[in-house]
Amino acid sequence: MYDFANSGYTTVILTAVFSTYFVGVVGARASWATLAWTAALSLSYLLIMLTMPTLGARADARAAKRRLLFASTVGCVGATLALTQAGPGDVWLALVAIVISNYCYCVGESVVAAFLPELARPAALGRVSGWGWSFGYCGGMLTLGLSLVVVTQAEARGMTAEHFVPWVIVVTCSVFALAALPSFFLLRERARPGQAQPAMDLLRRLAYAWRETGTHFPEFRRLLMCIACYQAGISVVITLSAVYASEVMGFTTPQIMLLVFTVNIGAAAGAFSFGYVQDRIGHKRALAITLCGWILMVLVAYAAVTAPVFWIAATLAGLCMGTTQSAGRAMTGALAPAGRLAEFFSLWTFAVQLAAVIGPLTYGLVTWATDGNHRLAILVTGLFFVGGLALLSRMDMARGLARREQGAAA
Repeated sequence: MYDFANSGYTTVILTAVFSTYFVGVVGARASWATLAWTAALSLSYLLIMLTMPTLGARADARAAKRRLLFASTVGCVGATLALTQAGPGDVWLALVAIVISNYCYCVGESVVAAFLPELARPAALGRVSGWGWSFGYCGGMLTLGLSLVVVTQAEARGMTAEHFVPWVIVVTCSVFALAALPSFFLLRERARPGQAQPAMDLLRRLAYAWRETGTHFPEFRRLLMCIACYQAGISVVITLSAVYASEVMGFTTPQIMLLVFTVNIGAAAGAFSFGYVQDRIGHKRALAITLCGWILMVLVAYAAVTAPVFWIAATLAGLCMGTTQSAGRAMTGALAPAGRLAEFFSLWTFAVQLAAVIGPLTYGLVTWATDGNHRLAILVTGLFFVGGLALLSRMDMARGLARREQGAAA
């Protein structure tokens, strides 16, 4: 239910509605507007990378994952509601609100993932993670669908974005808050307060965690490197697929909205069904199959010159997106030692957010250096998936699971 609740935030606020509203209305299509938007998101990701390992360690030591999840949810919903006050020229209000809301969203995404090993048997991590991702995409589609109803009715009455976007934000926050309630009423903290990790500043905490994974959990460290690599490619697809469809394929706005629905439908189906396959064939093999699918998707998108071929690439992207994200979360749960789940899932969050900065930035640099060659940029994006596959090949899951047990015992 929490995956269902928070997916509308990324689908509507970050991808489909408020991003274009900020550039077009709040920033008045100024040359710096897009840069300001991406810079705000990058700042929130940087803050997560620096603070989440400490927050995770404290949550483990105090058995406070549920409290941290509740606080992050309230923060995200509250900061998102503040966006309703952002009109033309309210740049700083919008930027501060998006930094806070996205930061809180990322905290919640990390903490809820840390509950996975407590809720699923080791042999069922893949399917339970897949259920969550699949249901999450359904939540994103529901929120997007309700938002489209608001937009359609408002435009039929002659209203402009300045008037109906605040109502879209209210709808998104309402779905988030209501759908998250079962998590707080029914979810219980199964962990027990443990020994607190040594107090240290942010950078020392990151360095300590990196050294410890290298010494005691080397397979987990390899997984983090693999995730950071392939997630960079996924971040490009999430944040820039609409730009590619518009600039290269000439898609209109309704076609782009339909594209988002198509990707979400494919992602929901892939995450739900492939979770069972993952538990049957193993985490590593399942993730390798999805990365091969991503490489195929990039090649199809690069070669596409007609809309039907590009739709095939979009369908592949949807199927691979749900399966890859679900597989990565399940593998993290399989290798994270009991009693330190929030801390180790915060390292997973660090890798994901690092990728969210590197991937789109690389795409942007390639298009800038090649005078807007988006086809070359998407081809370069495929190298992230190739690199992830190469790093995955070096992992030994059996040894990683053994190290996990040894580390938990220690």
